[in-house]
Amino acid sequence: MRLTFLGTGTSFGVPQIGCDCAVCHSADPRDRRTRVGALVETDAGRRLLIDTPPELRLQLVAANVSGVDAVLFTHDHADHTHGIDDIRAFTARSAGPLAMWASPATASALARKFPYIFDDAMRALPGTFKPEGRLHTVEEGETTTIAGVDVTAVRVPHGFAEVHAYRIGPLAYVTDAKAIPDAAVAVLRGARVLVVNALFRTPHPTHLSIPEAIDAARAIGAERTYLTHLTHRYSHAELEAELPADVRPAYDGLTVEI
Repeated sequence: MRLTFLGTGTSFGVPQIGCDCAVCHSADPRDRRTRVGALVETDAGRRLLIDTPPELRLQLVAANVSGVDAVLFTHDHADHTHGIDDIRAFTARSAGPLAMWASPATASALARKFPYIFDDAMRALPGTFKPEGRLHTVEEGETTTIAGVDVTAVRVPHGFAEVHAYRIGPLAYVTDAKAIPDAAVAVLRGARVLVVNALFRTPHPTHLSIPEAIDAARAIGAERTYLTHLTHRYSHAELEAELPADVRPAYDGLTVEI
């Protein structure tokens, strides 16, 4: 299995609009962080896209991705969904809608926000194209085969939002979590690679801090952990120097073999 980090930044992205900090003006390309998204490629060549962030088109072009087999959503916040229109490039060349998986609450929100994608009665005019998706739901604790790999959903708290973390074969993928409850740890434990959000060194009301993310990594026990959803407060080099050897900051375009 191969994991590619398409985007690793917070909802603001890095550089942040109007910011004059050193990280926002860094010459290190690893400090340019678009909104969070990822791509999982199976050994059989199937591709599972995790979330559709606003820079999705640019991310897919940069990663040379010409098609995906399914989309898996963590939750319905704008920085994880508002690039959904870019799936049009896939469905314009396909015979049918793209399968999209999410919790029932997230699926309902997507259908409400983007009816033109999911309502079969809303057809594109002749000679034009629209993105076409087919929503499927995955319940907490349920294991579903998506794009040829078993995916198990677990709920993690994120303020008022419902967020799904996922066990995807040997990968544990957690983003926008304030904590990882024991029930989620039990499902994610033993994954070879863990991806987990980490915001500040100090506590945040809706996200794991960097120390909390490290503690979560120890509880889950992955061989390697990659931090994502990173801010402009810390450069890649700075984080890399201070983190434990088995915990690394992710960056846009990083590919990991699992």
